[in-house]
Amino acid sequence: MDDAVSTLTRDPAVGGLTTGAVARLLGVAPTTLRSWDRRYGIGPASREGGRHRRWTAADIRLLECMCGLTNAGMPPAEAARAALAAASPEPPARPDEYEDRAGKPASHAPGALPLGRARRECRGLARAAVRLDAHAMDELLAAAIERYGLLAAWESVIMPTLHAVGRKWETAGERYIEVEHLLSWHVSSALRRAASQRAAVAGSGVSLLACTPGESHTLALEALAAGLGQQGLPVRMFGAALPVEAMEEAVRRTGPAAVVLWAQSRSTASRALVARVESIEWGVRGARRRPVVLVAGPGWAGQLPPGARHPSGLAEALDALAAISRR
Repeated sequence: MDDAVSTLTRDPAVGGLTTGAVARLLGVAPTTLRSWDRRYGIGPASREGGRHRRWTAADIRLLECMCGLTNAGMPPAEAARAALAAASPEPPARPDEYEDRAGKPASHAPGALPLGRARRECRGLARAAVRLDAHAMDELLAAAIERYGLLAAWESVIMPTLHAVGRKWETAGERYIEVEHLLSWHVSSALRRAASQRAAVAGSGVSLLACTPGESHTLALEALAAGLGQQGLPVRMFGAALPVEAMEEAVRRTGPAAVVLWAQSRSTASRALVARVESIEWGVRGARRRPVVLVAGPGWAGQLPPGARHPSGLAEALDALAAISRR
């Protein structure tokens, strides 16, 4: 991107870049650039033949400023005013001066996610996800985990954004599924990076984490695995839809202090599976051991096995597993 901007600066005859070229350089959808131009005045200084957009080096720098501010979580209208104010000595325009062609205020931008009163980091992450901006998502996730810690980042930044994306595509038919998939992948990557920062403490019992058969939602378990890893507690993460026989074999081979079974929906929560895992024994005769089984996820609500431990969230699950593994 710097090379393209430098070329425009050195050679005015180049005439500027097209919207498509700028979109590729910045990793922003062309429709987003057109929307920023129409709504906030963040647009090209010149148009070829009065119609076709041509972005100059100064225009692109203004866009870079806009992208940086929105990535940090600033609302687009506010980011536009700040970017324009930084680029021009003239006073910034009032918020109500930027409206779309239907007269709707700037806050009703298409693609906005239903975040409500969320942290600024949530809004920045949501906008990066809608733009499919991989680099920005990585930076924002890493910054949130570093600033707040894994637990608080998960509960106050990552989860609200994931829920907002889920609500968006549920109400928009088949749209935005690609946003959820990409965001989930980057969240998973951020959690794994966070989990690899500390070696396991010797002598601690292993926690085995697995989704119930037929269950494919793994992110909550990945957050739990990352939290255990940061505490130096050994963990074996088996992920989605582990078959019953494979689960039994994994328990026998690892001899875990605890087993966590995740079910997102009622259809994948099985009391019989809990009883089956709880009955698995290992060790020498006279000193047999069994795992402590925890059930996690909304699928268990209203159908908990008798005496089952059901952590209400990541913090409670981490505390419970830490106590069990250190016995």
